Amino acid sequence: MASPGVPQRTRSNNEGEYGPRPQLQVGIGRAIAHHGELLQGVFEGDDDHLHRGLVTLPLPIQQVIATFWPRQDDPIRTRPRNRPKAARAVALTLKHLGFEHWGGDLTIESGISIGYGYGSSTADVVAAIRAIAAASSVVLCRSTICRLAIAAEEASDAIVYGDQAVLFAHREGTCLEHFGGALPPLLVVGFRDGSSAQIDTLRLPRVQYSSEEIQLFKVLRALVFRSVREQNPHMLGRVATTSAEISQRHLPKPHWEAVSRLAAELGALGVQVAHSGTLFGILLDPDKSGAAATAARLAKTVKREGFKDVQTFALNAEGTWLP
Repeated sequence: MASPGVPQRTRSNNEGEYGPRPQLQVGIGRAIAHHGELLQGVFEGDDDHLHRGLVTLPLPIQQVIATFWPRQDDPIRTRPRNRPKAARAVALTLKHLGFEHWGGDLTIESGISIGYGYGSSTADVVAAIRAIAAASSVVLCRSTICRLAIAAEEASDAIVYGDQAVLFAHREGTCLEHFGGALPPLLVVGFRDGSSAQIDTLRLPRVQYSSEEIQLFKVLRALVFRSVREQNPHMLGRVATTSAEISQRHLPKPHWEAVSRLAAELGALGVQVAHSGTLFGILLDPDKSGAAATAARLAKTVKREGFKDVQTFALNAEGTWLP
């Protein structure tokens, strides 16, 4: 059976999808985490149909490293053992590249918390796919990695694109729109509700948005485009806050009002959330005088209030000093 959405052609026994097949070697792949979404909703595609999509907030300070040791005619084993999605990604990628009779050991080294909205499973899957590609001496394009990731875990996100701003159909593995560049510079104080349990996002009911909300998503999509083209973090902060407010109507988060009030008191750009997780991020302008000091005070405040996993990170903010 062909890999999902990937064209197949007839090839000889010693030839893979990408030409003469080399001997597999040890391969290493990496992938970053994310900190929820800046925007999530439903959006019109080029086919004039509505698609569920999102704009991911990358979390480059956390990453997964996957190492694959190949062995012919062996099963696929993962360390740790409880990584079935990563194992499926290995099998799908090996088959796509013409190595369906190979297996081996996949070791995953990750500091990403599971079940809170950091994209841990997608990071595992993407790192695993990249490890197999490296073991095969092949470079896979982003669209292929996304399709393989969707086949492995049913829903994915846009971490393959790094800091590039894209509207990504997370249940289809396709890019609905590339906004033409990197996200504007941001300084983020991120944290999660310490009272919340881990969430299995695939078990959550799909949100049914109103017609008014769908119209608002069109406006927010256009604002993301402008914020990227103008590198305007203030505009992006408004998008993130509005998207989080819509999410609050459907998947309410405890402490939303308190977090929103704190952001307003600090003059923050806005608040973003993991729409199907427990994460909050208060967005600051890194170019504003005293931004690093404000972030440090904010981090102490949210820790004192009982929030967990408090971390401050910068995105595309050159020269930003973090305490």
